[in-house]
Amino acid sequence: MRLTRPPSLRRDRLARPAGRAALAAACGICLWASFPPLGWWPAAVVGVAGFTLLVRTSHWRGALGLGYAFGVGFWVPLLSFLHDQIGIAAWAAVVIIESLWLAAQGLALHLTARLRWWPLAGALLWVVQEFARDRWPFGGFPWGRLAFGQAGGPLLHLAAVGGAPLVTFAVALAGGLLGYAVLHVRRPVLGIAAVAGIAVVAASPLAVGLPTAGTDSGGPASAVIAAVQGNVPRLGLAEFAQRRAVTSYHLAETQRLAALVQAGRLPRPDLVIWPENASDLDPRLDALSRATIDAAAQAVGVPLLVGAVLNGPGPNHVRNAAIVWSPQTGPGQIYIKRHLVPFGEYLPFRSLVTKLSSKFSLVPRDFVPGHRPGTLTAGPVRLADAICFEVADDAVVRQAVTGGGRILVVQTNNADYEQPGDSGSGGETAQQLAISRLRAVEHGRAVVVAATSGVSAMIAPDGRVLARTDVYTPALLDRRLPLRDPLTIADRLGPAPEWGLSAAGLLALLLAIAQLRWQKPRPQVEGTDDAAEIRPTSSTSPGATQPAAR
Repeated sequence: MRLTRPPSLRRDRLARPAGRAALAAACGICLWASFPPLGWWPAAVVGVAGFTLLVRTSHWRGALGLGYAFGVGFWVPLLSFLHDQIGIAAWAAVVIIESLWLAAQGLALHLTARLRWWPLAGALLWVVQEFARDRWPFGGFPWGRLAFGQAGGPLLHLAAVGGAPLVTFAVALAGGLLGYAVLHVRRPVLGIAAVAGIAVVAASPLAVGLPTAGTDSGGPASAVIAAVQGNVPRLGLAEFAQRRAVTSYHLAETQRLAALVQAGRLPRPDLVIWPENASDLDPRLDALSRATIDAAAQAVGVPLLVGAVLNGPGPNHVRNAAIVWSPQTGPGQIYIKRHLVPFGEYLPFRSLVTKLSSKFSLVPRDFVPGHRPGTLTAGPVRLADAICFEVADDAVVRQAVTGGGRILVVQTNNADYEQPGDSGSGGETAQQLAISRLRAVEHGRAVVVAATSGVSAMIAPDGRVLARTDVYTPALLDRRLPLRDPLTIADRLGPAPEWGLSAAGLLALLLAIAQLRWQKPRPQVEGTDDAAEIRPTSSTSPGATQPAAR
């Protein structure tokens, strides 16, 4: 006779803590799949739904652990481009720290699970979590927000109304409603209502109009902008020679642009943009760097926007800058990068972290942040400039646009995060391009991305990529783009949507905590399988019934 295990012992391994942690990590991987290189934007909704259902059915300590596993599953692949730059140990440290925010997210979702409107509360809490993570610690890490995985999806248009926070809210709300539908699959009315809610969320961007042109300042309605991607050497040169080579490469490509314009093969640009770190030697002090940039500006006969490293203000400090360079008068207006990358451009706890990884010795001097928005005038173009990582910072970009920028420029240097032979479809540069597409929609501005080694791109105000380059290839982009004055609703509202959604999320969390504290807990969270763990089991209690004999 074949013996079978009793039903109480035949438990799915996925119900065990290790199995649930593996599921949470898989949900994190699913969220990562919405970002480049895969770009499967619906995967974010599925990942959020699965994660929410997992933490609903856990103890609060389990919810913390599941949130942390979810974070590891998400951050490890998303930030995989870091290990070559800062080393595996430091990469792991970033993952460990940033996963703490998603552990807190798991706990918050667990605490609000008893609210009848928990999908809405969960969506608000995602905004709260990103609000905090974007600001703390060390000025925040706004990379990897739910909104930044939606460049190819319909929810992108919501950025024109409420910026990245509203897109994050919509993604999380769709995920919560999907979880609600799964939870109530045996209750058709509730399940259908949840699916209808998802349809409403997905269709809501159709009500958002995306302007592509418009001027009310009397300035030109468009301008021809050129972006120069000079590439970087991979020949093992000494640091000083490497810096010289990068600037000379951009000079050569600019001279090629001038020759193509003179031959009538490209339109004459109104402005030429060089990327971040096109000159790593201060061109105000280094005579050869200055002569090289002068030669480039004079070759095209129009202003250059040059990414350069400037010395000072002290002997151990430098600044990451954008300089408007006139072919007649040389350096003019300067923008200093405001949102610096911790452990990349400056080292908190320098004496400690240099022991953690020898690669931190590549940051011998700390960069100093600027304090003014990146609104610059270059010839006929009034532009809003953001340097590399700053494109992920809502306030930095918005302030440059509302300060008068009619086109958005992103100067970047991705050479340390990509390898020769990469397609540029994944990793840091592709993620940055996706963020730039969201910024185009959010501010109703064309975007020019100028990178040292790729991907450089030109993006329409509706988020479409008009042209792009490959990585590690000298290249030129030269195109007429619209210059716009009108502000989007997102620009006019500023940070109000994020603050409002975050305040509502905190209120929901407080209400949930109050309900848990003052109301008698229900024996079972609706839709869970954990009731057996909290039912009275004593056969001597009044009204107890004996189980039927098998």
